[in-house]
Amino acid sequence: MIRATGLSKRFPAFGKGSHETLAVDSIDLEVHPGEVFGLLGPNGAGKTTMVRMLCALIAPTAGQAWVNGFELGRENDRIRASIGVLTESPGLYRKLDAIANLSFFAKLYGVSDIPGQVDKYLHMLGLWESRHQLAGSFSKGMRQKLAIARALLHEPPLVFLDEPTASLDPEAARVVRDFIDELRGQGRTIVLCTHNLDEADRLCDRIGLIKQRFICVDSPGRLRARLYGSRVRIRLENLTPAHLATVQKLPFVREASEADGALSIRLEDPERNNPELVRTLVATGASVQYVEEESAPLESVYFDLMGREGQPEKQEIPS
Repeated sequence: MIRATGLSKRFPAFGKGSHETLAVDSIDLEVHPGEVFGLLGPNGAGKTTMVRMLCALIAPTAGQAWVNGFELGRENDRIRASIGVLTESPGLYRKLDAIANLSFFAKLYGVSDIPGQVDKYLHMLGLWESRHQLAGSFSKGMRQKLAIARALLHEPPLVFLDEPTASLDPEAARVVRDFIDELRGQGRTIVLCTHNLDEADRLCDRIGLIKQRFICVDSPGRLRARLYGSRVRIRLENLTPAHLATVQKLPFVREASEADGALSIRLEDPERNNPELVRTLVATGASVQYVEEESAPLESVYFDLMGREGQPEKQEIPS
């Protein structure tokens, strides 16, 4: 769906004393069909600039990209016609009602069954009862949902969503997240820019951490494993120092400690090691209450990777 090599963008200096700005630096990226790919990074990291280039809204300074099979710079009209875009600011016509807003954009997209598509997405996003309200009277959450509907009217296979839940209340944010999950279930490819790390963790198959260049690209789970290894937490009814000592002697245990009345253990391969680990504890007289995966929050992964010094590592794009 997306392939980019060496994609870069420099903005020229404006005004006396200003300097040229390198917004995106030599990005290599491949986003696969049906994937939800998250772009994470601080403000000014180049996320929105990268999306604007891939949407053929601004031209790159260097590099090449193909979107839905169309070459950036040569087939820009076809790229724009084949994608859906939700910008951070919805940009709706405030003096038109929901039906009129969607009908206008459906006509621009060349949608054949305009009333049918408009009705479909008003129902899907819970806006049917408000279809005759002016967009200017909508809450921010309702405007965001209307903008998502606008981006999908022409049934694009690839959708770019820039901060889709920013400033929404928890209920509206959940509706939008559930809808994104539904789009994934339909096989759509989604590029999601977000500052919400929990949202990225739940929705994205892979994430790219970006600071002008990619620091890394991988799934949230593999990033955790690379940084912290695979850990399990075992709670015993009768935990003693002898149990901890027994676990620490096992050859596949990388690290073990006692925390909050349970054993926290880093293993080589939890799926393969867990049965032997439990058998060993039971043989020592331990009463095992539960075993669970111990997972670091994506927030920890993000700040650890983004805070590291030195040059970003070269990203690996799994096939």
